This record gives sequence, structure tokens and C-alpha cells, in this order.
Amino acid sequence: MLSPLDAMRIATDALRVNVMRSLLTMLGIVIGVGAVIVMVAVGAGAREMIGAQIRSIGSNLLLVVPGATTQSGVSMGAATVHTLVNADAEAIERDCPAVKHTAPVWGEVTQAVFGNKNWRTRITGTTNEYFLIREWSLRYGRDFTAQEERRAAKVCILGSTVVDNLMGSTYVLGQIVRIQNVPFQVIGVLESKGQSPRGEDQDDAIFVPIKTSQTRLFGSPFRDEIRAILVQAKTIELIPEAERQIDDLLSRRHKMSRYQEKDFSVRNLTEVLNTAQRTLNIMTALLGSIAAISLLVGGIGIMNIMLVSVTERTREIGIRAAVGARSFDILFQFLIEAAVLSLVGGMIGLMVGIGGAFIFARVSGWPALISPLVVLIALLFSAAVGVFFGFYPAYKASRLRPIEALRHE
Repeated sequence: MLSPLDAMRIATDALRVNVMRSLLTMLGIVIGVGAVIVMVAVGAGAREMIGAQIRSIGSNLLLVVPGATTQSGVSMGAATVHTLVNADAEAIERDCPAVKHTAPVWGEVTQAVFGNKNWRTRITGTTNEYFLIREWSLRYGRDFTAQEERRAAKVCILGSTVVDNLMGSTYVLGQIVRIQNVPFQVIGVLESKGQSPRGEDQDDAIFVPIKTSQTRLFGSPFRDEIRAILVQAKTIELIPEAERQIDDLLSRRHKMSRYQEKDFSVRNLTEVLNTAQRTLNIMTALLGSIAAISLLVGGIGIMNIMLVSVTERTREIGIRAAVGARSFDILFQFLIEAAVLSLVGGMIGLMVGIGGAFIFARVSGWPALISPLVVLIALLFSAAVGVFFGFYPAYKASRLRPIEALRHE
């Protein structure tokens, strides 16, 4: 009986006879395994990046904005209608059982000045609940006090990007930053959040009390007007219920009938972001499937070359059979050759894939996550491809009659 070590030695000797042909045969496996590794690594990295961005904006989020999307698809937003006020945010938190926190929001982009430096950034008027909803902690400093929120105090909390670009290494707390020529005292600096799912720098922001933004900065002819209400449901399962409760409450507060077009919209931010992640998962699976086709093509190439090899080595097969080799020994030998061919191609493809994933990650800025399990599966799968597609040529070799094989020219 042919031992596995002998079969391996014979297989490697046979493959070394035609090195170029063996390398070309491996090419399909190399491309297939390499492409699968790249797609899986980049896809996993992208999912992790989107997951981090989703976590960075908070959890169980709803956004209430003025205006409604009409049947024609035109969105009537905060720039054209003025329907939300501070009391709406307070009522939602007080009267909607499925809601945990609410925060009124008024944001505009304008210039901030410190000493001889200026920086254009987003100024957001809100309350301390905003930071609870966004799960955004302070690096140092403190939140707004209740008294500061009531009397529209000129205090602010800075994002890390503003600190880096406006104040540099200067000690921040207690410093005065001018916004639209109004002096604001810095009372805190937030931890870094990074980019949002839309690619915006979340740390490029200054936060002031909501009444301060309404009365001292931006102003409005409409009393207590706000641009949006950020809402956090108690759990992810309660998001639809919170959405329904908010819709019912604001419809009553704004005295709107069921047949009247609403002057507000409730948007499920968590669902929007999760939809983006599901889309990415589908695209990753699609690209991985396309890459897997290369493995199929590589397997067919192995079958083709192994059939050629059987034809070329017919007399050798006849001699082996004549001196006592069994059909199983011949079958096993050719299966080993196919598996070695495929496995070596898989190992080369693995190195190509890992290198390609890191190059793509460096160029695109996406992380590349390579799982040891994926590496193991790729190698085992490449070997399985060789065995699967090499079985028919091996079976054909094992069924040759010794007399006919010896007569083959």
C-alpha cells in the first residue's frame, strides 16, 4: 500500500517536472483565494468602521424636525417652516413612556475667534441631555448648570478639533472664545468622537445652552423656536412605539387632524444607519461571491491539467499497476497531486490576499481585519477544491487496465 508520505513525494516530483505548467494551473486558485481574503478583510473592516460610527452617534435614536415630506417627495424642512419649540421637547420626554431622553437642538455654522486665530465650525445650542443621548463624555471640565441654561449664560463646551485648531496647547478652561462677537467662557472639552457615518468630523463643534443660541447668537422672530429634537428611546425594541407616541403627542399639541399634512417629521436614525450596514454586508457578500468564481475557474483548470497529466503518464500508470499498485493507490496518488497543487496555490493566494488587503486599507483609509478563522477556511477550501476537481482525473487513472496502459504510446 502506498503511504501518504510516498504519495506526497511522488506528487511533488511530478509537479516539479513541469514547474511553469503547475504555476499557471495554480493561478486561478491564487487569484480566487487572494480575492476572497481581500474582500472579506476589507468588508469586515468596513463593517467595524460603520459599527464604530453608529455607536459614536448614540443608540436608539429618533430625530424630530420641522416640516414634512410631501407626496411629491419635496421635503419641507426647518429652513422654510417654524413649528418646533422647547416645550415640544419637554413634552415628549414627560408624556411619552417609551422615551428616555430628549434634547432640543439649534445648530448653525459660523466663525469662532480666540486671540488672533479664527476657526469656522458648527455652533450647536442644546441641553445636557444631548450628551447623554449621544453617549458623549467630557475629557475635562463640566456640563452646563441648570442656572446657566435658564439665564442663557455665555458659556461653551468645545469639541477636540476646535481645541486643536483654535487654541492649540493653551490651557482651555476659563478661556474666552468669541462667537459672532459675543464672548463665551470655555467650561469643558469633550472626548473625541471621530467621523460620523456621513463622513463629518463630529469633534468640529462648539456647544452652548439652547436659550443662549436662541437669544444671544442666532435669534428668531418665533419664540423658543428650535431646529430639531434629538430623542432617545428606552430600548431598541421600543423605537417604533416611541415614534408612534411622538407622532400622536405632537399632532395633539399642534392641533392637527388625521387628514391634515403634519408640520413635523420623525426620522429613525438607527434604522437608517443599520440599513447602510446591511447594504454593505450585501455588497461584501456579492463581491465575495464574484471572487469565489475564480476558485471555481481555478478548480476547472486543475481538472484540465490533471486529465492531461493522466494522459501523459498512462504508461507510468500501467507500470505501477503491473508491479502491484492497487487502483486505490493510483487514485490516492493523483488526488494528492491535485490537493498539493491547490494547497500551494491557496498559500500563495493567501499571502497575495493579505498583502492586497493591507495595501487597499492604506490607500482607502479603511481598516482591514483578517480573521485567523477566515485564513484557515480559505486554505482548507482551496485544498477541497483540488480534491473535488481532481477526483475525476484520479478516478479515470485508477480505472485504466494495465495491458492497455502499457501499450499506450
